[in-house]
Amino acid sequence: MKKSLLKSKLKQIFLKHKLSKNHAEICSHYLTKAEILEAKGHGLARLKMYCDRIKAKVINPKPKIKIKKISSSISYINADNSIGYVSADIGIKQAIKNAKKTGIGLVAIKKSGHYGLSSFYAEQAVNNKLMVFCFTNAPAALAPHGAKKSLFGTNPICFGVPTGKVPFIYDASTSIINRGIIRRAEKLGLKIPYGVALNKKGKITTNAKEALTGTQLPIAGFKGSGLAWMVDILSGVLTGSSHGGKTKDPFDDFSGPQNMGHLFITINPKIFIGNRFVKEMQKNIKLVKKLPKAKGFSNIFYPGERKNKTYKKNLNKDISIPAKILREMEKLNAE
Repeated sequence: MKKSLLKSKLKQIFLKHKLSKNHAEICSHYLTKAEILEAKGHGLARLKMYCDRIKAKVINPKPKIKIKKISSSISYINADNSIGYVSADIGIKQAIKNAKKTGIGLVAIKKSGHYGLSSFYAEQAVNNKLMVFCFTNAPAALAPHGAKKSLFGTNPICFGVPTGKVPFIYDASTSIINRGIIRRAEKLGLKIPYGVALNKKGKITTNAKEALTGTQLPIAGFKGSGLAWMVDILSGVLTGSSHGGKTKDPFDDFSGPQNMGHLFITINPKIFIGNRFVKEMQKNIKLVKKLPKAKGFSNIFYPGERKNKTYKKNLNKDISIPAKILREMEKLNAE
């Protein structure tokens, strides 16, 4: 399906589910972008979930989002249980605005939901020549180190910085693979990679359904567990949102809103060394790229390069949509 047609169909679906034109545009844009980036766990596989939550009145299609000014640098947003794309889009734009005024922007968001890829928002800040950190919590999926029950989300860490060329954007979950990949595999009857999740009995499984009722494994053992905990504090505790395993699973728990939290930190990278920053950044990248290559490597990529190549490669290609998801889209459009 052509990108423009997909985006139009998605917008129509969100409008039918009572989102405003602006909010429907934001959501359809980010879902389409996830597909172009081949981040399919954050793409169309989640569409039905968003619509189901709107119908169940646990996502508010007409939120009254309030931005509280704490200082010229700091803002606190009550998202009023909006769909996460909308609150995060508002939040990063506010963080950019604050940083342009004062050199630093700090924005906390509460009463939000799943917002897709953190890189969506980091990219906006970097395109405005800012350094950025993005944090968001998520439903319980990882067992803290030493525990046998899931508590932390797959809580991604995202960092971006301008380079004068392709942006440097590191966006990674604190689990070996993100939960969206497992959700999509379960929906389409696919296996997941070996060694990324355990079943209820604590044994490694490649069965997506077993993984969803078991626990995912963190990156780097106790280090990944510690990072997931850090993000739980930054985006959950600090923002006044759900934390410590209290974030509701958007696919399985319709007992109320998710109350997810997001935290954006934007920094003008010129505040200390002025215009030298980009030159030093380019020098830093060149030093890494000139290193002797390990066996099997012809290039050393920095975070964001591969994703940029994927985006450019797929930008004008048709988007392949599995038959099951196409049927879901048709049904949602008919409602």
